[in-house]
Amino acid sequence: MFTGIVEERGEVVAVRDLPDAARITVAGPLVTSDVKLGDSIAVNGVCLTVVEVAGGAFTADVMRETLVRSSLDEIAAGDPVNLERAAAVGTRFGGHIVQGHVDGTGVIRARRPSEHWDLVSIGLPAQLSRYLVEKGSITVDGVSLTVVDVADDEFSVSLIPETLRATTLGTKQPGDLVNLEVDVVAKYVERLVAPHLSDPRPASAHNGRTNQEAL
Repeated sequence: MFTGIVEERGEVVAVRDLPDAARITVAGPLVTSDVKLGDSIAVNGVCLTVVEVAGGAFTADVMRETLVRSSLDEIAAGDPVNLERAAAVGTRFGGHIVQGHVDGTGVIRARRPSEHWDLVSIGLPAQLSRYLVEKGSITVDGVSLTVVDVADDEFSVSLIPETLRATTLGTKQPGDLVNLEVDVVAKYVERLVAPHLSDPRPASAHNGRTNQEAL
């Protein structure tokens, strides 16, 4: 599990294509300072398992499902990436619950700079918009952000100077792909209430009780 607070902006060192997969090596002196084989590191919001560590860089395998759902399918040597180690028990929880399981990709549509922040509009798959609410949380390329506005196929976020400085979102431009992970709590709530929303019986008749028996 992660919190969406990027620790380091790393750089892709190499990408090796494999059958139905890829193996990537990423330089990140901070996140590799205490990493062990089998540990998890989020790369642009994608949870990857460390399989090799050497010289301030780590290597991880990216399965086909991850390549299909995320922007890692287009990653190349020299690309900057956002890195975060898995959250440790007992540390401050600065962002929100982030699994590192990307739900899909979005496309930056516009960014409007102001004196103290940038307002960025991002298009998203229609099936994900129902999980977003104004002032709710979303993860964009591994960065925990607060939703400003949301529409059927678009949402906006404000990027403060620290986010612009410390993450790749500072240089993303209209047309660029970003990884999106919606709030997992929203997905669980939907799953739990869906059977009740589709039940044609009146609420007072649930659990085998009729309206008359409930009186």
